[in-house]
Amino acid sequence: MTLTGTGRLAAAIGLCLAAGAADAAGTAAIHMGPAVKVGQGTARTMVVEGKEGQPASVAVVISEKALEGLPAGHSGGHDSFISELPMPAKGPKTGYDHATLDWNPTGHAPAGIYTPPHFDVHFYMIDRSTRDAITFKGEAAAEAAKAPAADLLPPGYVAPPDTAVEKMGIHAVNPAGPEFKGKPFTATFIYGYHKGEAVFVEPMVAKAFLETKPDVTLAVPAPKAYSHPGWYPRGYRVAYDAGTKSYVVAMTGLKPWRMEGAPMAAR
Repeated sequence: MTLTGTGRLAAAIGLCLAAGAADAAGTAAIHMGPAVKVGQGTARTMVVEGKEGQPASVAVVISEKALEGLPAGHSGGHDSFISELPMPAKGPKTGYDHATLDWNPTGHAPAGIYTPPHFDVHFYMIDRSTRDAITFKGEAAAEAAKAPAADLLPPGYVAPPDTAVEKMGIHAVNPAGPEFKGKPFTATFIYGYHKGEAVFVEPMVAKAFLETKPDVTLAVPAPKAYSHPGWYPRGYRVAYDAGTKSYVVAMTGLKPWRMEGAPMAAR
């Protein structure tokens, strides 16, 4: 939905973001995706639109209650509980087709690094049917696991083939991150690939870090190129909005990228 008389939630969260990412552009409108049940609360996408009609930030908003009543998972397993989050029906085109909020109660690989319970916030540049067809099994395995070209990898990032996940892609991580230096995992930014193409971007946030009610903005290293036209971040913000009792995971500092002659088809 677009901000209306019933959009007090969006307004409060938008003001929270405007204090950081959107101030320079000036906020013209806030667009919200439909609320999806997560835990005992909800999650939804949000796009803050600048005065020039361009996206100032793209975010997922998670209600405080969403952190309660989450599935526990199986001991020793790597269960992932995925909530599909449509992008707002209106607003500027961002290049993102849809988002997902993935709850990982026992973490995932690499063991000892991303083991703490956490959320993966995926923003996909491909549609859901294309995403669901991603597999690293059988005859498709070699092509699916094709390494991305160097200009699609941000400086310092690596994309190990053993990070491949069905219906998702290969994950590129930053080994210079503090979690690889013996520090507890709090938040990081991931890039995802399939058949050598960049197909998603992913802020990843530990549940325990959200519960501290933070307000931090972290830099996002950018590659030289992308595989799909869109607005890509130079930062991401993890913040708690006390007025709405919501957590915001927002991609900020958005810069446009498009291939010659290619439209930005996705929202």
